[in-house]
Parts: sequence; structure tokens; C-alpha cells
Amino acid sequence: MAAWTWRFEKADGTQVEPAVPPEEFSTQGDAESWIGENWKALAEGGADQVRLLEDTTEIYGPMSLHAETEAESESESGTEEA
Repeated sequence: MAAWTWRFEKADGTQVEPAVPPEEFSTQGDAESWIGENWKALAEGGADQVRLLEDTTEIYGPMSLHAETEAESESESGTEEA
């Protein structure tokens, strides 16, 4: 049975210890729900981004934990293109 886990990183990709104890999940949906509930505490605790792993295979990432910064960047990009 596959185990889904998160890797917690600084913006430069350096792995960091998360502020919230990580778990192993039996489904991708459970892992994504958990990150949705804990992303703010993780960001406040020093993690800048995460990667989702299924066993040792990276599924996606890096995914920023700084949603406000991401939204501002996207709106600035949209303005420059217009």
C-alpha cells in the first residue's frame, strides 16, 4: 500500500522540520486535505513550500505555502501582460 507524505522546504529547496508533526496518508486526497488544514501553521513555522510524495516518487511540487504572495505575483503578472 502506498504512503503519501509531504516534504517541507525553505524557498531554496532545503528540507526543514515542520512546525506541525507530519503524518503518512493512505490516499492523495487525505494528504491534500491535511495540507489544506495546516498550511498556515507550517508557513508560520518556517516552511516556505512543500512537495507531495507517493512513497519515494515526487507527485508534484514545489507548492508555495505563501498564498497571499502568490496571488499578488499573479495579479502583477496579469497587469504586465495587459
